[in-house]
Amino acid sequence: MARPPATPETRSVRLLKVGEQVRHVLSELLTRQEVHDPVLTSATVSITEVRMSPDLRHARVFVKPLLGHEEAVVVKALRTNTAYFQREVAGRLKLRFAAKLQFMPDDSFDEAAKIEALLRDPKVARDLAADEDAAGEEEG
Repeated sequence: MARPPATPETRSVRLLKVGEQVRHVLSELLTRQEVHDPVLTSATVSITEVRMSPDLRHARVFVKPLLGHEEAVVVKALRTNTAYFQREVAGRLKLRFAAKLQFMPDDSFDEAAKIEALLRDPKVARDLAADEDAAGEEEG
């Protein structure tokens, strides 16, 4: 039987700690511009989350380029330099295995913006106000 997908509440503390350590190392490498790639040295990249596999051999790295940089170009540059990042993470964290890094764009900010825009829509606000009025009448 397949296991249900892992949620932040069900992931082990060790996975979360290692993921956070990997995130810090990658953020430090990018901040100090230790990667010799013109795209990455000119872009400000935020590592928003790192999700480790249960065996700590794979890591999904969610990234968000800041200040209007082209997301696809930045993710491609990160993927091009994956071997360097893996080597640095393994050396600095002294883990038994070097986790294979998979860089992915973080769409959570875009999703949050869409939801917020929907909630600000006048039609939705009208419907929410109607629901609140109906709930107030039921209580009274």
